[in-house]
Amino acid sequence: MRRIFCVLTILALFSFTCFTTAFAADMELARKSTLEKILKRGELRVGFDPGYMPFEMTDKRGDYVGFDVDLAKEMAKAMGVKFVPVNIDFDGIISALLSKKFDIIISGMTVNQERNLQINFSDPYLVVGQTVLVNKKHKGKIKSYKDLNDPEYTVVSRIGTTGEMAAKRNIPKAEYKSFDKEADGALEVSNGRADAWVYDFPFNVVFMAQHGGNVYHIDEPFTYEPLAFGIRKGDPDFMNWLNNFLRQIKNDGRYDRIYKKWIKDDKWIKEVME
Repeated sequence: MRRIFCVLTILALFSFTCFTTAFAADMELARKSTLEKILKRGELRVGFDPGYMPFEMTDKRGDYVGFDVDLAKEMAKAMGVKFVPVNIDFDGIISALLSKKFDIIISGMTVNQERNLQINFSDPYLVVGQTVLVNKKHKGKIKSYKDLNDPEYTVVSRIGTTGEMAAKRNIPKAEYKSFDKEADGALEVSNGRADAWVYDFPFNVVFMAQHGGNVYHIDEPFTYEPLAFGIRKGDPDFMNWLNNFLRQIKNDGRYDRIYKKWIKDDKWIKEVME
């Protein structure tokens, strides 16, 4: 009986020691989190490369604007810190994050496995796969890319692109025509010589802002190309905060306001283009 008691005592002490050690390790990890550094510094430093409309741009006054910029500002506001933009070339943006030149990448970055080997990604904040611009004569009739899957429709895209592949794979019954340049193909639909243009979501948003009178945008992507926030590895506290931030703004109206401003409306085009 005495031996059993001793064994149980030793096991209890061992379990307590393990728990204490694990708790201390968790606390140390929390103290090292980028989130803690942001709060202490009073600044959220965001890396991005302006020039990807409508996500990050420079307006006529020289200020940074766009969908991603507004998301970053909302993030800084939620933290109670100052938003500090860091302009960096996209080719070197991951290296700059790893060398701690800023805290987070919010720059229209698509999640892929190669990048994910170097950094961690939050839950996607937007999917920017292939979408469809449709001539306005089909308003009310064509509500999805699936409605175009008929030989009576002519679908166009740029040759050799994921838009072309998506059109041929997902709308195989439609007549397909390719173009060498994006603008030529989209204008073919705007001018009524084709029924629909399949291409990347960002291009279609900008085209709508510039030439939206004769086309409408089915803006729900039908291929999966997610954009997400990028952070350094080994930071579960920061990742937890980011994912909860996303869930919160997507359910309290803030995300919808930003989406409407930059994706649905076209007023911004006058502020960033001559």
